[in-house]
Amino acid sequence: MNFQRGKRSEDLEMNLVPLIDVLLVIIIFLVVSATFSRTSELQINLPTAEANSPQEKPLTIEVGVDASGQYVINGKNLSDKSVAGISAALQAAANGGNEPTIIINADANSTHQSVVNVMEASRVAGYTHITFATQVKSGS
Repeated sequence: MNFQRGKRSEDLEMNLVPLIDVLLVIIIFLVVSATFSRTSELQINLPTAEANSPQEKPLTIEVGVDASGQYVINGKNLSDKSVAGISAALQAAANGGNEPTIIINADANSTHQSVVNVMEASRVAGYTHITFATQVKSGS
């Protein structure tokens, strides 16, 4: 017999939000209070070798090019700005060394032709290892 004819019974629901909140607090507490330790470490003894000392550093020649087109090779100003003059100065700076690396330090405002002249002089002198020095922007 149904004595409550007009009333509908509501389905009972379990509210899971407070349960999830409590579980998250417990998990945070456990993670913070847990101690992490290394249970095992490998003890490695690397072998030693007696080898010759490393070979001497590779020969480098630093060529500076400023905004006005002046050339500086290994700290010495160069008066002859022609390709032949730069090539002769590169050969003199190499002192007969084999395959020096030419490091071009060009000012950001120097002309493209000034840098190409150094590259051409290196080619004429027979030096093929050329690199450019740059600096990192401080704001990046």
